[in-house]
Amino acid sequence: MGSDGKEIATQILPYIRVYKDGSVERLADSTIVPPLASDPETGVSSKDITVSQNPPISARIYLPKHLLDQHPKVPILVYFHGGGFCFESAFSFVETKFMNRLVCLANVVVISIEYRLAPEYSLPIAYEDCWAALQWVVSHANCDCDSDKESWISTYVDLDRVYVGGDSAGANLAHNILLRAGSEGLNNGVKIKGAFLTHPYFWGSKPVGSEMKDVEEREKSAMYTMWHFVYPEALGGVDNPMMNPVAPGAPSLAGLGCSRLLVSVAGKDLLRDRVIMYYNAVKESGWKGELELVDVEGEDHAFHILVYESENAEKLIKRLASFLV
Repeated sequence: MGSDGKEIATQILPYIRVYKDGSVERLADSTIVPPLASDPETGVSSKDITVSQNPPISARIYLPKHLLDQHPKVPILVYFHGGGFCFESAFSFVETKFMNRLVCLANVVVISIEYRLAPEYSLPIAYEDCWAALQWVVSHANCDCDSDKESWISTYVDLDRVYVGGDSAGANLAHNILLRAGSEGLNNGVKIKGAFLTHPYFWGSKPVGSEMKDVEEREKSAMYTMWHFVYPEALGGVDNPMMNPVAPGAPSLAGLGCSRLLVSVAGKDLLRDRVIMYYNAVKESGWKGELELVDVEGEDHAFHILVYESENAEKLIKRLASFLV
């Protein structure tokens, strides 16, 4: 039973609980906050927009303070938030705090996508939402000032400098978007200049590095149970290429559709060794782009968002900002 007396169907603690009546309790969500015309700390402006009515996709878009007074257009980052594909939001306090700081330091426009979450919308819906949102952004390259176009993108963005990025599950989304962009291409022939994957949520059936070795322990881990919860129909389970990009039969990483890639890991993160394996696999794949690894010792998963006042968080955000040129 839950605290309100309802019968629990399934739960992954401390993240999410689903009741037998179909209701969902997201235990790890950060508070939802409104956009601001001017963030008091950074001066960044933000607003919430509709990307698509069908499917229903929304986003929060951010504009640097001094961009209103300058004429040269700037890059855009299309960002996918983390949260195991089933919690958190582009509109949450921690995501908005992170976005404001990143936009201020990088002097770029950022659009953070509010994709649909499991279990109400099981994967691959989030992948489809993020792809549709990216395609909508780059459709502004042929902007006839249609009513469905966003003026902040049309006015301020240089679509020759499109970036994608994400943290945790959002970095997993970004990786899969890059592969799709490499194979299918984007609207109007737009190319993705670069991407950053921060502590990407990858997993697999076979242990890597310091991961737990016991099969039963692995199958009880949040990494394993979360994937089966959000994508119950995934062929191959945790060895589906969307979760395990180095699994047998996975698409070649040489096909990543960007020219620059920044991968970040944290020293205390259980996913660290697997992400380093991914970095090495990209390096050895024949991919022709510029590749970099950032390894922050002494920190845990998504620390730059969850422990945002720390010195290391500030350093990592500055490094991500400097990548967006």
